[in-house]
Amino acid sequence: MLNPDLKADVLELAAIAKECPEGLKDKCFELLLSHYLKQLEAGTKPEHGTTEDAAVAAPKPAASGGSTVAAAPPSDHDLELKDLHVKARKFLEKYEKTIDDLNQILFKEGEEFRPLFEDLKTTRTSESQVRIALLQALISGIKSGEFQFDGEEVRKECQARKCYDANNFSANFKNNASLFDGFDKYEKQSPVIKLSEAGRKALAQVIGELR
Repeated sequence: MLNPDLKADVLELAAIAKECPEGLKDKCFELLLSHYLKQLEAGTKPEHGTTEDAAVAAPKPAASGGSTVAAAPPSDHDLELKDLHVKARKFLEKYEKTIDDLNQILFKEGEEFRPLFEDLKTTRTSESQVRIALLQALISGIKSGEFQFDGEEVRKECQARKCYDANNFSANFKNNASLFDGFDKYEKQSPVIKLSEAGRKALAQVIGELR
């Protein structure tokens, strides 16, 4: 038989869900119940009669014409091993890096990975460009297992970080060709470049320097 308090709380959640517009009631109850059960698991269930806190998870009617209001913005949090593609985990193992090393330089915002570092730890424009490329390849590797970057995205980040050398942008890649798999020259029309084994090793070194 259900615990009386539990039964009362579930009935209260159902009553809250009934106040939602048609078509949202089931989803509303699902979200409220999910939030409530998480509180139970965490040992932070509110006293009976104060389930209003759970209502923040419920969809609300749109201000004008739409069916729902956008969900709350995604929260920031540390990376976990489950966030990493299996190839990214192998990369960490091979170069003796840990998830803690990644959490010193990156954080997760929703489904995206963002940099924590402001300083690339170099004053050389060419080295800054290469480090940006390696770190963008890291994020790609975490998400898809492919340690590669888009040169035009590197260009944009170099401009944003005030380390863009327009006259030598292509040459900087050419001068570091050993870091890139099968690289001959940089072409704007095919900007995606994969890291070579030497590039992955250089990436591991950069992670160690930036953490």
